[in-house]
Amino acid sequence: MIKKPMQLNTPSRNSITVSMMRITKEMPPIIRKPDPLLVKAARGEPVSRPPAWMMRQAGRYMAIYRKLAEKYPSFRERSETTDLIVEISLQPWEAFRPDGVIIFSDILTPLPAFGVPFDIEDIRGPVIQSPITSEEGLKSLHPIDLEKLSFVRESLQILRNEVGNHAAVLGFVGAPWTIATYIVEGGTTRTYTSIKKMCHTAPHVLRALLSHLTQAISEYIVFQVESGAHCIQIFDSWGGQLTPEMWEKWSKPYIEEIVRLTRSKCPEIPLVLYINGNGGLLERMKGTGVDVIGLDWTVDMADGRKRLGSGISVQGNVDPACLFSPLPALTEEIQRVVRCAGPQGHILNLGHGVLVGTPEEAVKHFFDVARTLKYDTPQNQAVEEPNLVA
Repeated sequence: MIKKPMQLNTPSRNSITVSMMRITKEMPPIIRKPDPLLVKAARGEPVSRPPAWMMRQAGRYMAIYRKLAEKYPSFRERSETTDLIVEISLQPWEAFRPDGVIIFSDILTPLPAFGVPFDIEDIRGPVIQSPITSEEGLKSLHPIDLEKLSFVRESLQILRNEVGNHAAVLGFVGAPWTIATYIVEGGTTRTYTSIKKMCHTAPHVLRALLSHLTQAISEYIVFQVESGAHCIQIFDSWGGQLTPEMWEKWSKPYIEEIVRLTRSKCPEIPLVLYINGNGGLLERMKGTGVDVIGLDWTVDMADGRKRLGSGISVQGNVDPACLFSPLPALTEEIQRVVRCAGPQGHILNLGHGVLVGTPEEAVKHFFDVARTLKYDTPQNQAVEEPNLVA
């Protein structure tokens, strides 16, 4: 006897549609969390006060960091171990509550992931045993293997969870020219003679190296964003060692390409560009397409604003040495910088990293003062609230 096929009691398409409509109506609306203050300022959106953070805000000036460094003396261990990265990155957050928490890392961290091993020695600093100065040297390069940077991904994820949207989690990279100086010179240098000579004697090799770095750095930026970074700073630390004409040729095009590639994948992520000694490069820096230009302390903030115009945000630029001054003098300088920067599109920072030996009390004061500043919109200026600690 042939059995009839079992009749399944399946709902009709109409009943499924009705059920889904009911579920949709009963579900609470998805509420997007507001962006951190720093992200808004980077985009030039209205904010109540200038957000503040410091380059090198985690580091040797903090007693708690020095104590940890005694236990873990290797810089690479501290900057390539997830638990230590997170602990160090959060030290200034827990002590001072800045508006940005930058991952504790180094611009050279991704080098081994694309074929450039390096060491860090106590006296010499970064050392690359096999500098790349020829076509043969280029053969050691390969596409970036982001799995070798899993500690960066894990650290950013944890930091994003720890600070939530109370502060922006910041990632960073080195610009191709700056990274290339280490790879060609074999480490740090004061003269940059080898790479500058290479611009003329082996330009095809240098272009190939810079192009490879551009692709790797772009992928590394997207990797950091997807891991939780709200914002990325590009350090062209040694771009200021070039003449403006040479920077236009050997650095700017590669930064422009990084911006283009990043925008294609992460269009809403603000990008900051910082160059040490950038007074002669401001207008050219603006042409890269980044959202924020970091000014070093040798540039007058009012002059920098005038030269860059209102269509781009700025970051900076208190002299790091001011943190060694009496606190009332530090207060006055912070207020001057904020006043000159104007009421929109300004991230308060130093004009360079925190110096070793900086009093922690001064760093705390910097952030305390920053939180008291409020934009007086009708008069387009930053004013001090009553009872400012001085």
